[in-house]
Amino acid sequence: RVLDCDLSPLSESQVVAAWASVPFPALRGSSLPDTLCAYQQDVPWKLLSSCGEQRVSRCFAQSVVLRGICKERKQPPSPLHACESTEQMLQHYLHTAFPGALSTSHVLEQPCSTLPPYPQFFSPLLTRQGFLLDKPPGYSSTAVESIPVLAALQSSPVLHTLLSSLDKDLRKLNTRRLPSFFSAGVEQGDFEEALEELRTLSQCYETGFGAGGSEDEADSD
Repeated sequence: RVLDCDLSPLSESQVVAAWASVPFPALRGSSLPDTLCAYQQDVPWKLLSSCGEQRVSRCFAQSVVLRGICKERKQPPSPLHACESTEQMLQHYLHTAFPGALSTSHVLEQPCSTLPPYPQFFSPLLTRQGFLLDKPPGYSSTAVESIPVLAALQSSPVLHTLLSSLDKDLRKLNTRRLPSFFSAGVEQGDFEEALEELRTLSQCYETGFGAGGSEDEADSD
């Protein structure tokens, strides 16, 4: 389960959304700064949690892990290239993409192994080490043996949409027509209290404009 939220007590729960890039979209022969510089307007990972929103320009806190990418020695054409380590590059990118957010990052040199029985559903544009090619190879592609991966757990406003939708769906439930709903021992009062706590929890992830406010409006605050 990507999202795990205990209904009792909800007031003490913390919710995060999961993001991942499998494989991390790095071209063969390119450095990590080259890849990150290509994602200045968007992040190089996709939302895995069912929050209904794909683009996120802000978050409250996040923990990001990158594995399988090493620093290459090149002339520093940008602040990212000037960083001395892969950890510094990733941290610099996170601070730039999410200013003001609490960001922690971890880097592992070892890539994720994709040897059998891992399913080979990768594009022919991937090398054996999981890096992107500029064009399809002129030969039969070989099995991908490993891939670089980036994964993130993020506390962000998209969680307000998810929790609010869950709250609305539960409130539409007519428990009086479902006599077996409380057969497990949950009382009607406890259920209603949990709904109130769920609504309170969803409000913790608002940015001040409610579910109907756009991110552009929130960014102008």
